[in-house]
Amino acid sequence: MKAGFLAQDPQTLLRVYGPRQTKELKARLDMIPDICTDVRSGELKEAEAIFSTWTMPACTPEEIREYLPNAKYLFYAAGSVQTFARPFLESGVRVFSAWQANAVPVVQYTFAQIILALKGYFSVQRKTRTDRAAAKERFLNYPGVFDAKVGLLGCGAIGSRLAQMLRQLDVEVMVFDPFLSEARAAELGVKRAEMDEIFAGCDVVSNHLANLPETVGIIRREHLLSMKPYATFINTGRGPQLNEQDLYDMLTADDTRTALIDVLTEEEDSDKNPLNRLENCLITPHIAGSSGNEVRRMADYMIEALECVLSGPECSY
Repeated sequence: MKAGFLAQDPQTLLRVYGPRQTKELKARLDMIPDICTDVRSGELKEAEAIFSTWTMPACTPEEIREYLPNAKYLFYAAGSVQTFARPFLESGVRVFSAWQANAVPVVQYTFAQIILALKGYFSVQRKTRTDRAAAKERFLNYPGVFDAKVGLLGCGAIGSRLAQMLRQLDVEVMVFDPFLSEARAAELGVKRAEMDEIFAGCDVVSNHLANLPETVGIIRREHLLSMKPYATFINTGRGPQLNEQDLYDMLTADDTRTALIDVLTEEEDSDKNPLNRLENCLITPHIAGSSGNEVRRMADYMIEALECVLSGPECSY
């Protein structure tokens, strides 16, 4: 099968498709040597399979017909395909995405934060800088990783994986997700709950709701202000799912509460965000997803998808 790489930024593509992944593709396929950065160059006219990642260019149906006439498969080693997939699907090209692979590092990142939050690490560590005795006193208020309550908002690819990982801990997991059935909840070992109950009762609340118009502002002011002293709110979902002024008020009303925020409404100006001035709010620049060598996991997922395609027409990857 003739195949080729397509991405507007070759360096990004080579970061995702590392030496091992590239070697594996070349062993299985007749790869076009150069990375194509513009479909209008005609370099991919013979390609049946196209491999891409971030910086995948959007193509019109006309461009696909003219410059990618033989394309049957598009393997996208990244997450959402919303910006480019429709014309390919309408042209009969099967699109594969590695969005499940991108869930893995988010789950690992959040799992680590939950454990540290239950131990009081974030609050106690900053207190230790100025008053070690007061820090030790504060530490006594945290439940540790036993008989604690953890609330998850959303039980999709990330939330469900995280729930499975939390089963190894001695904690009760409560989940808000309108689409979570009782049977699936029992399978995951979690309790279905409303957001009011989760925010008011959990020691840690972690947001993994889908990025949809109906989830904008879904985390309301009363939810945040109901959080217990020494509770922690984690957001790796989306910034607009809550009002940041409400979060600010929650944190300033009780400085024993902590927020671990990886997403903001305006991420480019996080240094100017009032939340950044609060000691009990730790902001990171959207680092929960795939980074470093982790991005190559997404290429591995696309190689798995390729193996499925090569195994026969019944492939259901």
